[in-house]
Formats: sequence, structure tokens, C-alpha cells
Amino acid sequence: MAKVLPVNFEQADPSSRAIGDIRSALKSGGVIAFPTDTFYGLGADPFNPDALSKIFRIKQRPADKPLLVLIHSLDQLKDLAAGVTDGAQLLMEHFWPGPLTLIFKAVPLPDALTAGTSTIGIRLPDHPFTRRLLEALDQPLTAPSANVSGTGELETAQQVENALGDKLDLIVDGGPAPGGKVSTVLDTTTNPPTLVREGALSRSDLESALPIQ
Repeated sequence: MAKVLPVNFEQADPSSRAIGDIRSALKSGGVIAFPTDTFYGLGADPFNPDALSKIFRIKQRPADKPLLVLIHSLDQLKDLAAGVTDGAQLLMEHFWPGPLTLIFKAVPLPDALTAGTSTIGIRLPDHPFTRRLLEALDQPLTAPSANVSGTGELETAQQVENALGDKLDLIVDGGPAPGGKVSTVLDTTTNPPTLVREGALSRSDLESALPIQ
């Protein structure tokens, strides 16, 4: 079973042993579970093809479904996105950090991450724990939901341990995830941007910033 690692950023220094354990798991190609701004997600190094393949096996995820990536700063976009349109820039100014996943043209990345496409989905989350974790690790993380594809999303470390504990390398217990609706997904590679999935942000929310299709 995966080790459940409690992390409390109100008490622990980001350079603590806990963060070192998480870094080690990721560096070795492992997959962790951690709370995101929606549900618990599966985190791996997005540049490690072997780690990405492991996520697909854990989730029993179809190979044609790309993985989204979480970042903690706009500076990390350059390592993932080939360009940012004016529309994307406006959306980021209005809705990041927040529950909006934006699809960009991608730099060369592992096929498993992009499902062989030329695009990548990225979100800057608005959840204190998730942001602190990403900042402490100082790297982007994948964040598909921590469940088997087609089953319900999980909100606590205990639920993740019960469902996937024997398949993960580490479960980061940062308390319950907020739950609620999944993130909204918007493709910024089209003009105007295309609504792919309506979630926590509605079409009308997005259209308060710019027209979408």
C-alpha cells in the first residue's frame, strides 16, 4: 500500500522531509495523489513518459485522452505552451487562479501527456494547499482525477487509499479537497475560443471576458 503522508503547510517548512519524500517519488517516476482545487488528483512529472504511462494504467484511461497539467506560476507556461493568444491572456487575467483549464498549442511533449495531439491543457489552481505544494516542489504536475476512469471522483486521502492505495507510490494528505464541479475546459487555439466542457465556470462567466464558441 502507498504511504499516506500528512502535509500541513501551516506547520511544516516547505523544505521539510515530507516535501523531500514527494520530490523523491516524482523523480523516480512515481505517481502521487494530492488534493487539487476540485478533487484529489494523480500527480506525476509531466515530462516523464514512464510516469505518464503509469497513470494511464492506474486509471484504466483510454490512450486518446490527454492529461491536464497544473502550474503555480505563469513562468511555467513556457515549458509547456508554444504560445499564448491575446484571448488566452485575457482569460488568464480574469479567471486564473481558478477552476479554468485552458488548452494551448504545446511545445514538444511526451505523446502520453498530449494523447498525440499538438495541444496541452493547463490550469493555475486556486486552492491554498495545491498552490503551496506546487510552489514547494517548483515543478508542474499532472492532475487527472484520482480514480479509475468512469468511477466517482474522490475528495479525501482515505478514499484514495481505499480505491487506489495498492497502485500509488505516495498519497499526500492535505485534508479534504473542495469537491464541487469539475473545472471548465476552454480551447484557446481557436478564434474565438471553444468551450470544451462547462464546469465550475459557466459559459456566461466566460463571456463576461470575451466571446466564445
